Amino acid sequence: MKLGARILKTGIAIILAIYVTQFFNMPSPVFAAIAAIFAIQPTIYRSYITILEQVQANLVGAFAAVAFVLLFGNDPFIIGLAAVIVISINLKLNMKNSISIALVTLIAIMESQGGSFLEFALLRFLTILIGILSAFIVNLIFLPPKYETKVFTRISSLTEDMFQWIRINTRHASDHGQLKNEIIHFKEDIIKLEQLYIMYKEERNYLKRERLAKSRKLVVYRQMISTVKRALDTLKRLHRYENELQQMSEDFQQKIQEQMDLLTYQHQQVLLKYTGKIKSHNITIEESENKQELVNLLLKVPNEPKGEEPGILYHMIPLVASIIEYEEDIKHLDMLITSFYSYHSETNEVVIADKDE
Repeated sequence: MKLGARILKTGIAIILAIYVTQFFNMPSPVFAAIAAIFAIQPTIYRSYITILEQVQANLVGAFAAVAFVLLFGNDPFIIGLAAVIVISINLKLNMKNSISIALVTLIAIMESQGGSFLEFALLRFLTILIGILSAFIVNLIFLPPKYETKVFTRISSLTEDMFQWIRINTRHASDHGQLKNEIIHFKEDIIKLEQLYIMYKEERNYLKRERLAKSRKLVVYRQMISTVKRALDTLKRLHRYENELQQMSEDFQQKIQEQMDLLTYQHQQVLLKYTGKIKSHNITIEESENKQELVNLLLKVPNEPKGEEPGILYHMIPLVASIIEYEEDIKHLDMLITSFYSYHSETNEVVIADKDE
């Protein structure tokens, strides 16, 4: 079993919250632990936003609890009604992610059994606040993983897997059912990749030079993801029209294979260029002649002696269009990387992590 950083941070935040509340001899440290669980976030920026929202939600829950107890008591029906009001207020204030902590504060205070109620409410409010602050401290101390490395590693892994399936498919050696399942997995991986990109985008840089480099990197990574999507779209069309492609002429099939081999090679070269494994950053991807030859072969199909059914030709048009768009995306990515290195050749230190990380 592998323990992730967030799991460890949650455990440490719970420990810290309980120790702090015990140090100040505050009752019910369990509420501090619960608050710490809700406040753990994967990035420092999200942690900052979360603590602001949860402190406000904690105040909303505390004020609502005190008001309802003083006015109506703490009957279960009253607690439920107060919970509805608190949820509505949080939604109105656009703090739906902090509803849980507001309800915890509300119930923790309204379950008072007697004694000095206002003192009890203040202690519960502070206990939950300690839990929130404990999680924030843990988020600051335990720096989040380098999401840039994670993003590029996921892109590199995805493209390599796609390249293999493209080469196998263009040689008509792929298993139809297995490739269909792999395409589904690729779609899921791209969703996860986009989530990692958002986390990388949220990372903050405090030096002006770093912010400028980061903004250009974001453009590059966005195009990398777009190119991965285009590669997947091309693979999906190759898979979908596999039978129709086999009914086309041998020259057309060979040209499809040659063009896809060239594009996967160029795509791989561009990624290597970004990591600096290709020494010269002046290498540019030129427009291939195969593309024009492929279009010419497609236009000649109706005039071939054997003659293909119009339906087959119509299926080949979106396939060829997808291949052309894939090439355009690769060229655009290459141009962005070349532009990036012309300004920030010394700031790129991407490390490819293991696939299992």
